[in-house]
Amino acid sequence: MFSKISQAFKVKEIRKKILFTLFIVIVFRLGTTIPVPGIDTSVIKNMVENNSLLGLYNMFSGGAFSNFTIFALGISPYITASIIIQLLTAGFESLKELQKSGEEGKKKISKYTRTTALALGIIQAIGITLGIVRSALKVNSPFFIATVIITLVAGSMLVMWLGDRITEKGLGNGSSVIIFVGIISRLPIDIIAIYEKSSLGLLKWPAIVAVAVVMIFTIIGVTFISESTRKIPVQYAKRVVGRKMYGGESSHIPMKVNQSGVMPIIFASSILALPQTVALLGGPKMQQAVNSFFNLSTNQGFWTYRSIEIVLIVVFSYFYNTISFNTEDISKNMKNSGGFIPGVRPGNPTEKYLNGILSKLTIVGAAFLGIMALIPALITHYMKVPVNFGGTSLLIVVGVALELKRQLESNLVMKNYQGFLK
Repeated sequence: MFSKISQAFKVKEIRKKILFTLFIVIVFRLGTTIPVPGIDTSVIKNMVENNSLLGLYNMFSGGAFSNFTIFALGISPYITASIIIQLLTAGFESLKELQKSGEEGKKKISKYTRTTALALGIIQAIGITLGIVRSALKVNSPFFIATVIITLVAGSMLVMWLGDRITEKGLGNGSSVIIFVGIISRLPIDIIAIYEKSSLGLLKWPAIVAVAVVMIFTIIGVTFISESTRKIPVQYAKRVVGRKMYGGESSHIPMKVNQSGVMPIIFASSILALPQTVALLGGPKMQQAVNSFFNLSTNQGFWTYRSIEIVLIVVFSYFYNTISFNTEDISKNMKNSGGFIPGVRPGNPTEKYLNGILSKLTIVGAAFLGIMALIPALITHYMKVPVNFGGTSLLIVVGVALELKRQLESNLVMKNYQGFLK
């Protein structure tokens, strides 16, 4: 790992990407420390401590919500907007054609996503300001409330822009990197809380050791399943062109067990945050009903939340796999280039064969992700360990770290190939 990083810093283009990503991360972290004026943050911190859903939301925002900074909304409106647009793309043929129409089509879809994110940000900002924050406002006037809403929406759009800059000029997927940084930033707070509880005798060392062991095995398991690949053999037919013979070589199609990476987990977490946002617009009674249903500190709320989370992870894994791995295009390209899978006829039979394998791999990968998210959560819930860095957040951190590693390696390989060609 250290040798790869050392190699990366020796290459000017990759060094620029890494330093640019670090710069954007610093800007994001600075934004999470600038408070929205006129807010009593002690009231919000008390709400976050007593509401497990708000605690999860606060963790993904890197603590920006409990301190009610300009980045309190975080990247969540953009993530939710991405989910909506991708679902619409799968359902509407016009959007599907737009996605396939090259760079211009992608720009239009990106524009639709940003517009949807802006609308969701406005709705979410209004709900939070008139719901949670209303009791924390030091000045309860229409002008000041409008100022708070505008500040939150502007902050959310700035976070979205920072994420886009990372994706365009930095290393990794910008949205994933921002969520990754937000989660990692809460880790020292969890460690301090565990230390304080253990020093007061409220937390026994066996429980701490058990959590540490489970998290280590979770990291190993997620790394193993993320790197696992099934290789589908492909044979290319021999063909004679003039006096020369071409083809005849063999290759393979790499099909990853976890084809969708960390995105299904991020999507599932974003969807599960929606009930809280809707409840904010519905008043105290609706908030109480949602909190009683999804309260992670109770057994009923814990199992309800985790069950829905696992179902959503499986659903989004299937959905994301169909987008990221198009078996129809792969089978057509193989047929056009004279390739075939041994024992399978080219064309439609090849597509059906690949779809069958993809479905099986998706079931295994999604089930594994669900189990890996559940086990650490079970340990921290029943052993009463004060750790926000639980199963879901751990999966996101490991998944994003692996994606960053892969991008760094691919950049190094591309640079080496360019040097060879020169």
